[in-house]
Amino acid sequence: MNINVRGKQFKVTDALKEYAEKRVGKLGKFSDDFTDVQVTLSVEKERQRVEVTAPLNGFILRGEEETDDMYSSIDLVMDKLERQMEKYRKRIGKKRVKVAKEEPSFLLETDEIMDKDRIVKSKRFPAKLMSVDEAVMQMNLIGHTFFVFMNSDTEQMNVVYRRKHGGYGLLEPEY
Repeated sequence: MNINVRGKQFKVTDALKEYAEKRVGKLGKFSDDFTDVQVTLSVEKERQRVEVTAPLNGFILRGEEETDDMYSSIDLVMDKLERQMEKYRKRIGKKRVKVAKEEPSFLLETDEIMDKDRIVKSKRFPAKLMSVDEAVMQMNLIGHTFFVFMNSDTEQMNVVYRRKHGGYGLLEPEY
């Protein structure tokens, strides 16, 4: 497992980097399939924020926490990721997830314009063929309220989303 620890708006000390690598390295007990795990440490005013993104067999585990202490933030985000891994393992059960040919990457991000009537952020990602159930699971694992994917049944781009009053919705294009 390759763990990349970087600081945003501050320099990461060796002790902090070692602590983050040690704690994040414990994800290896769940699976040997983790590849490049990204850990971003940032400081805004008095808040210490930790974001961890860990690709696993075409799925993304993601967690972020913010406290007054960086070490506490790392501990809390790891607790969150461990709970996500338990949920992932229970849902998958004996069913094996096909290994994606290409790991999803959300590397191309742009934050440029701060005008509320314009697009202020864009992301590019490879669209992976998956079932609706897999898409819902992936959405829950990364903690988002929606997820864009290629439906393996229709081979079209679809969106699953969490409804405000419970349950999930599916958006399918109509031509």
